[in-house]
Amino acid sequence: MRRVLLLVLPLLALAACKEDAQDVSAVALTAESVGHYCQMNLLEHPGPKAQVHLEGLPGMPLFFSQVRDAVAYSRLPEQDGVILAIYVNDMGADGATWNDPGATNWILAEKAHYVVGSTTEGGMGARELVPFADLDRAAAFAAQKGGTVMALSAIPDSEVIAPVALDAGAETEGDADYNQRLKALSEQIGG
Repeated sequence: MRRVLLLVLPLLALAACKEDAQDVSAVALTAESVGHYCQMNLLEHPGPKAQVHLEGLPGMPLFFSQVRDAVAYSRLPEQDGVILAIYVNDMGADGATWNDPGATNWILAEKAHYVVGSTTEGGMGARELVPFADLDRAAAFAAQKGGTVMALSAIPDSEVIAPVALDAGAETEGDADYNQRLKALSEQIGG
């Protein structure tokens, strides 16, 4: 009897651990899905999206307006959550377009083929890492839009954690007012 208990108890413990395992299945985009950084509705932005599943937040991934932002998030030293899974839109899926990349066509980020350095901009105006499940579709996109096909691990940090070049002549009236107030405040503090 003791021998049976010694064999059964570890199996019960293992079964209990499996029941406690967090579900990290991809979550469909909805009208309530907002970007982690910008807190804007994701459906209002073009280009592929990403979701990051953290330990302790089952069914509540962090969504990102751009794939690039999710990859940057995963590489930043300030990120202290345990990442269990990252999903990205498969831009080669049937029906996926730049303006409507899809709500349910998710693939694991580490399994995707990325077009890096293309002429395309993501939902927040930065150059995008464009993910594909199919290598041939990624290569066809790169042939049309430029860039190089890479695995996630091969993408250099300079492609994901780099400043976005702003149009120098694009200063708006609000920007000019802000800059003027900032300059006045700096003079006041310094002078």
